[in-house]
Amino acid sequence: MLEDPPPPRRARGQALIDAMREDLDLYAVDELQERIELLQAEAVRTQAQLERKQAGRAAADALFKR
Repeated sequence: MLEDPPPPRRARGQALIDAMREDLDLYAVDELQERIELLQAEAVRTQAQLERKQAGRAAADALFKR
């Protein structure tokens, strides 16, 4: 018997797009505060990754600079 294929993967960034479309009227005050805290933590994580990538790029540029 053949297995069903796995469902297609979501596009990169789709979870964030879906979160931005959520109806916030459905959330209580404490849930909104928790959501803000989670989004702020994600922003910090994203900023740290950006800085790591920029540092790697700068190191590569310095190594291969003429």
